[in-house]
Amino acid sequence: MFGVTLNKEETFKMRKRLIGQSCRLFYAEDPVKIVRARGQYLFDETGQRYLDCVSNVQHVGHCHPSITKAAAEQMDLLNTNTRFLHDNIVLYADRLAHTLPQKLCVFYFVNSGSEANDLALRLAQQYTQTEDVVVLDHAYHGHLKSLIDISPYKFRKLTGQKEWVHVAPLPDTYRGIYRENHPNPGQAYADTVKDLIEEVHRKGRKISAFFAESLPSVGGQIILPHGYSAKVAEYVHSAGGVFVADEVQTGFGRLGSHFWGFQQQGPDFCPDIVTMGKPMGNGHPLSCVATTAEIAGAFTANGVEYFNTFGGNPVSCAIGLAVLDVIEKEDLRGNAKKVGAYLKDLLTQLQTRHHMIGDVRGLGLFVGLELVTDRETRTPATETAALLVKRLKEDKIVVSTDGPWENVLKFKPPMCFSMEDVDLVVQCIDRLLTDMEASHS
Repeated sequence: MFGVTLNKEETFKMRKRLIGQSCRLFYAEDPVKIVRARGQYLFDETGQRYLDCVSNVQHVGHCHPSITKAAAEQMDLLNTNTRFLHDNIVLYADRLAHTLPQKLCVFYFVNSGSEANDLALRLAQQYTQTEDVVVLDHAYHGHLKSLIDISPYKFRKLTGQKEWVHVAPLPDTYRGIYRENHPNPGQAYADTVKDLIEEVHRKGRKISAFFAESLPSVGGQIILPHGYSAKVAEYVHSAGGVFVADEVQTGFGRLGSHFWGFQQQGPDFCPDIVTMGKPMGNGHPLSCVATTAEIAGAFTANGVEYFNTFGGNPVSCAIGLAVLDVIEKEDLRGNAKKVGAYLKDLLTQLQTRHHMIGDVRGLGLFVGLELVTDRETRTPATETAALLVKRLKEDKIVVSTDGPWENVLKFKPPMCFSMEDVDLVVQCIDRLLTDMEASHS
């Protein structure tokens, strides 16, 4: 059957018949059939080009020739599991180690962000010999049952909050309990975690871990206030727990200024466990957990082997190494910093002309545009955001929404996104918002 080409209608019918309906499509009423891609561009079955503003998985660009070449060459040579010695896994771990603080020196390779976060949870609970976890409101850490349990974004729609899970306020300085006019929101939000830990202790329980994205994504492209993570780490360590930084969305230079999102919090802050995933393999399933020798030692001491059939295989590690090479050779961190700043600046200029834009925030190529119906009340403009996404699709631009009310347009494009791409996107948003505002007047 490989090589058979279906028309779009046949593909759509077969998808509805054969694939679980909880696996949703973009633009469900009129989905796009993508048959090839390159760089920051997607192409449908008619050859129509779409600008991709959301595929942070294809970190260095869709179908980058250097990644494809590395994968094919290694696949033609060897692909087996990690019970045999092989150079790729140790060379890759060494390259990653050089991007991280010195204490994060032990690596476990797995296949998805969900696997990485599940393993991080196990490491934390084994090390502390306790179960309870503090997470941020609206967080999402993966689709495994263990991770749905620590993801308010999911568990509130399902079985509810477990006794061992404790939810701290999202440090959102636009919409949260402490806003942009607070003199020290980092400290104020960190103190909510301290209060939560004290509440847990009063119940006779102990904290295993504080588990959070370095920049909450599903929560609405949130930039944590400065000083927050270091202070939270201080409180968590005093309670005997560890700090887990989920870098699945924001790692590998997306912020431009730093290689890892947690580094945005300052040089004095270092997590105890870091998870990474999506951009790591540029579309190939590859992820990892980095931790300290002490935490890894406690995991080894339980006497149970940790084996992952595909994690860290030679092909995956060859791809991972190639991704790091491209980030360096093409200065994609520099591009993210320059292009991301330009995007944020132009969107901020739009904010002066369109009352629907409540907030523009972001770092590098991690940017959120929050739409509201009223700037004073900050009421989420959920329907407007959905309509804008639909209209942008008509202009052959792919964006999507995030946030608790799905009113934040998110921009997490491939890192090769250009200034010209920014100009196109912003011009289209300007025109569409102008049309929407005129229709409401």
